[in-house]
Amino acid sequence: MLFEVSTREVGSLHSRSFEGSDSRPISGARLTPLDHKPKIPTSPSKDEGPPIPKPPLDPVEVKRVSNARARLFKVASQGSLLPDKEIHFEETVKRLNSDSSLNMKDFSHDADEFALSHFNTKILTNKSPESAGEKMNLPTRIREYVDSLSKQTSLGSKQAKQESRPSTALGNTEINIEQNRTESNGESRTYEDETEEEILYWNTKIQPLLDKIKSLKNGNDVEHLCKACSSLYHALQEGNMLGKMCKRRAVLLKALYRLVDVGSDQLNIQLAKIILALKVSGRNLLNICKLMFKISRSENNDVLFQTDNILDCLMEVFSFTDPFGNIDAFIYCMGTIKFLSGNMILLKDLLNKGLVETLVRLMKEINDFNRTSDTYLCSSGHLLVQVTATLRNLADLPHSRSRFLSSGALSELCVVLEQHLNDEDVCTNVARIFSKLSAYNDCCLALSKCTSCFQLFLAILHRHQRKQDLVVRVVFSLGNMTAKNDEAREEFYKQKYSVETLLTLFQTYHELDVKIKITPTKTQNKSEIDGTKSQRLSEVEDILVKLIRVIANLSINTEVGSAFSGNQNCVDLLIKVLECKTIEKCEELMMNAATAINNLSYYQVKNSAVRARQLHIAELLMKLLLCNNMDAILEAARVFGNLSRSKEVRDFIVQNNVDKFMITLLDAKHQDVCFAACGVLINLTVDKNKRPILKQDGGIKKLIDCLRDFGPTDWQLASLVCKTLWNYSEKITSAVLCFGENETSELLELLPAYLNEEIALDVATSGSDEGLIEHHKTCWESEFVPVAQQLLRRIQCHHRHVEALPSSSLQNCSSSKGLF
Repeated sequence: MLFEVSTREVGSLHSRSFEGSDSRPISGARLTPLDHKPKIPTSPSKDEGPPIPKPPLDPVEVKRVSNARARLFKVASQGSLLPDKEIHFEETVKRLNSDSSLNMKDFSHDADEFALSHFNTKILTNKSPESAGEKMNLPTRIREYVDSLSKQTSLGSKQAKQESRPSTALGNTEINIEQNRTESNGESRTYEDETEEEILYWNTKIQPLLDKIKSLKNGNDVEHLCKACSSLYHALQEGNMLGKMCKRRAVLLKALYRLVDVGSDQLNIQLAKIILALKVSGRNLLNICKLMFKISRSENNDVLFQTDNILDCLMEVFSFTDPFGNIDAFIYCMGTIKFLSGNMILLKDLLNKGLVETLVRLMKEINDFNRTSDTYLCSSGHLLVQVTATLRNLADLPHSRSRFLSSGALSELCVVLEQHLNDEDVCTNVARIFSKLSAYNDCCLALSKCTSCFQLFLAILHRHQRKQDLVVRVVFSLGNMTAKNDEAREEFYKQKYSVETLLTLFQTYHELDVKIKITPTKTQNKSEIDGTKSQRLSEVEDILVKLIRVIANLSINTEVGSAFSGNQNCVDLLIKVLECKTIEKCEELMMNAATAINNLSYYQVKNSAVRARQLHIAELLMKLLLCNNMDAILEAARVFGNLSRSKEVRDFIVQNNVDKFMITLLDAKHQDVCFAACGVLINLTVDKNKRPILKQDGGIKKLIDCLRDFGPTDWQLASLVCKTLWNYSEKITSAVLCFGENETSELLELLPAYLNEEIALDVATSGSDEGLIEHHKTCWESEFVPVAQQLLRRIQCHHRHVEALPSSSLQNCSSSKGLF
């Protein structure tokens, strides 16, 4: 019986783990999941993070995390912070069926009408004494929304004047102007329900600080004002007057809001800390969130958020505030946190404060509301853009992975996708998160267990197939998920239109790639033409690279691989890539295409599209085989290992001297290269007329060298060498004439040594862990020993000193002639 190459990839330690050095094909080429390479052209958006570690690496996300600030102002890639149309609070209230306290006319008027109007104007227009008349540089969507809020503020102030609402109508979270008045002489009047201790504490601890703040109210006393505000915070905390415990909250808020006139970001941070600690709500909360948002827009202000527990105050907003009644305040608050998450120091601090868990709870609240409501929460999409952008920054931190897994973030993100499939900004942010987390096996496994994830990915690829920065991340995540998990391959394949969607996408981007090449650019400057075309080609090529990787990884599964192998359209597209690209310009794309063809060529299905085009594929592989790139040569050799099971291809190999090239590769001293070369040579020895090639070109000596060099550490390669020598020596009459005298002596020395368990396994597994030792022992027993024993008996039987062999060996020799 002759051995023929069987090029399927198998894993021994783990079920088909194809990326480790311990995972080898039985022979020849191997079915391999594709890893990404550490380069990936990016889309025009500049919001990428540092590269993620192998396996696998997502080069699409490489840039300073602090550049995350830019995302808020890129409508095309991230979306805007706020809605692009005016939001009427009455309409929102009606839609949410919320209580009447959310009605515009019931919102607080901030201490007094002048203070409210001035405070709102300053926040909305970004005016300060130092920059009077300068308008905040907000993006269009935000500016329109801010303008609408400004109109509503003005309307609310006029309405309050007209109605002359009694002070008793205001809730305790609002500022009661009439009831909370400070006398001109600096003494506080008595308030109902105040105890003597509270009055005494106010008059001795709080009022003096308020008087000091009032006396310092000018732009030259910022440092003293900050210190006074810090003292005020600690005094309120010591007197248990934070939150809603203080009966004179309105007096405090009135004094604090008036300090915004100073126009100092440092001071405003101190003000925001106190106001948020008082747990304001309604328009008071909205205004202070706007103020924090304005401050956070500048990277220079990041240092202000690193002290005095400002981040804690921001985080507390999520715990004491109802998102459905304060959606606009939440949008500004999340915009602030998203900006701050671009700073690595603040990002780590936010992670340690439980921001991942907090945002997952917020997503769950929104998802649950949208799931049970007839109408989606107004502005939830705008809020989720900021939430998901922040989570994407958090996903850059390696330590965040466990938090994403334990909090159930992946399943909630899938629900977000399901509810916002038409929102490109939300989908892109979620895809960014998945592309980061799918770099890790545990995250891939958890994501695969989300039952709807593959269906959602296919829906995104169908609806947004022209949005390249979204598509590239989805297919990258799919490539990671299908690299090592056979259940994920099966689950994806079972989804309706899964194969059709991938091939349609393949067809679309291949045509776009060709079109960009041949379409002239209207720009007159040649350098601009070359640069623009090169960038567009790079983006399209990147999608093709990752898309082919998905096909290659899916094809490791027998059912899926057989289906792709018989798919004419799939094979034709892969061939077109090999035809129109070169390894010098498109190395990763060419190698991925070769790997995909290798995996598909393994399957000997009835209507194999690969077998129908095998000679043309063999011709295309020659340009890979003859290049100066060893990785490309290795991929080509693997494909020849599968294709050489056909006599037509074996004839092609000899006619084009590919056989000589494979023998030369045995000198590469690289296990994978030698393995691939052996896969081709063992198939050539099936034809009797091609066997002499091995000896003519020194192939026997090189095969024995591979056995000696790699045998103790790679029993699969050692087994493949022995199988090749067995096929070659089928008609042996003399071992010396067949192999050569020196070669025979080496075999008689090596084979007995390698068949000795103590010697073989001691050399192979010295210093290894128990799992690796067991793996080597299994390979040695099941793959190497059977064929090595038979080869040794054949050589001993036909050696010139056959008369010296014991009678038992002669009997074995006689019986082994017809064994294979």
